[in-house]
Amino acid sequence: MPATGIHVFHQSHHVEEQVVDLIPALRAFARTFTSVPFEADDLVQETLFRALRSIDQFEPGTSLKSWLFTIMRNAFRTQYKIRTRESPGNTNCAELPIPMAPPQEWSVLNGELRNALASLTPEHREVLVLVAGFGMSYKEAADICDCAIGTIKSRLSRAREELMVQMHGNPLN
Repeated sequence: MPATGIHVFHQSHHVEEQVVDLIPALRAFARTFTSVPFEADDLVQETLFRALRSIDQFEPGTSLKSWLFTIMRNAFRTQYKIRTRESPGNTNCAELPIPMAPPQEWSVLNGELRNALASLTPEHREVLVLVAGFGMSYKEAADICDCAIGTIKSRLSRAREELMVQMHGNPLN
């Protein structure tokens, strides 16, 4: 009987190590929800808290990354509902970044891409980042977004077209 408890401990400990390895991916995914660095860090922290609190609910053999992304998405939705209900007011001007001209072309393109991504609807941005950014399958993205694979394909197509219009001014035709 004690051997089973030890096995469960080792399995749980192994999953916790994998969670730590996925923190950079969580940070990147959090930036799709908010461009404010401390808010993204808070979202990652809340995700990790929820995941580690419920680590025994993770089913071995399934995608840990998808499980964590689902937790993050749900945490963001909960926080968003609270924020819109509380309506805290306008952004503090002191927190806004000081605009600077990027010194290199890649910096300009990076800024343009970030702005174009920020202009997408949250659903389109989320799907684009999951599938194109993280290389997830349509099925994994559908599981995270809690919708059908066809919906993912449709959102991805629209997201790509919106991004193309934002970046180049013309649709994909």
